[in-house]
Amino acid sequence: MKLQRKNRLRTVALGAIAVSSALVLTACGSDDNSGGGSTGGGDSTKAAGNIKCEGKGQLLASGSSAQKNAMDLWVKNYSAACKDTQINYKATGSGAGVQEFLQGKTAFAGSDSALKPEEVTKSKEAVKGGQGINLPMVGGPIAIGYNVPGVDNLILDADTLAKIFDGKIEKWNDEAIAKLNKDAKLPDLKIQAFHRSDESGTTDNFTKYLKAAAPSSWSYEPAKAWKAKGGQSADGSAGVSSQVKQTSGAISYFELSYATANSIKTVKLNTGAAAPVEATSDNASKAIAEAKIVGSGSDLALKLNYATKAEGAYPITLVTYEIVGDKGNKADTLPATKSFLTYIASEDGQSVLKGLGYAPLPTEIAKKVRETIATLS
Repeated sequence: MKLQRKNRLRTVALGAIAVSSALVLTACGSDDNSGGGSTGGGDSTKAAGNIKCEGKGQLLASGSSAQKNAMDLWVKNYSAACKDTQINYKATGSGAGVQEFLQGKTAFAGSDSALKPEEVTKSKEAVKGGQGINLPMVGGPIAIGYNVPGVDNLILDADTLAKIFDGKIEKWNDEAIAKLNKDAKLPDLKIQAFHRSDESGTTDNFTKYLKAAAPSSWSYEPAKAWKAKGGQSADGSAGVSSQVKQTSGAISYFELSYATANSIKTVKLNTGAAAPVEATSDNASKAIAEAKIVGSGSDLALKLNYATKAEGAYPITLVTYEIVGDKGNKADTLPATKSFLTYIASEDGQSVLKGLGYAPLPTEIAKKVRETIATLS
């Protein structure tokens, strides 16, 4: 009996440690970190206490695949604290997510681009008495991943990238690439440029960068749907990153965590600054810090400076918005929606992002997001 009791206690202890490990991440950004790491149980209780659970039942959301890795961890942490709420986030892509929200199928949508004026108008049908607003939540670099045998350090600029993705530069040993990489042994290998097949906010932000930083070489207007001719396509960030991983000569664009998870090498950008800039969360934060709020009222849409030449600022960045109604949200999901969004916009929620390769929101913007969430009705 004593042995059985001892085993039961050991099982409980191991379970507590597992839960603590999942929750301790949410405590990293709290105001009081003095007791961090002293006891697993203490940190777990404190982290759970920082999440105010409201509502119950299932909360449906969909959209941006760029924020999937962040959303997975947020849902895990929130669900550990709030047992009565089941959050189901599907990474369908920004375009599909916005459409589902506009059709009233989800409580909120994730989008790497702010709502267009016509989408705001249509949102009034889904949220009676209100409209859809943009709440910035996740920042981060759009990495340019590549698979070129023998090349571990690759530098490109906006003009060269524009020509690669428009099919005007076809070989990896092209003179324009060689000029930027004098010490690299570039192979006589065909470039396999991959783009998103689905409507994507990542595509929208990437093409905004090309249009802003290389206007003479990129003639297409930015959009969620890929407009340039040629190249190959794949579905979602997971799809294009997988193609780069397995295809010799491949290059594509996707959120940094997909490059990290798949051990894909990434391009350093020649922005005109003193040194080429690597795709890191810190370097993306430097670029996002230049963003300006251009939305009105409760809308917090941002304008990014894609052509920045600031030292260490990585210009191909995106901000993922959670699209939600300012008023007229469904009564049965509103409490849980506000509770979950408040958590992910909190210091605790934002503090876990850097470890995943994302860039936390600037402090003042995060504060405005939390204030806006409190007013949702």
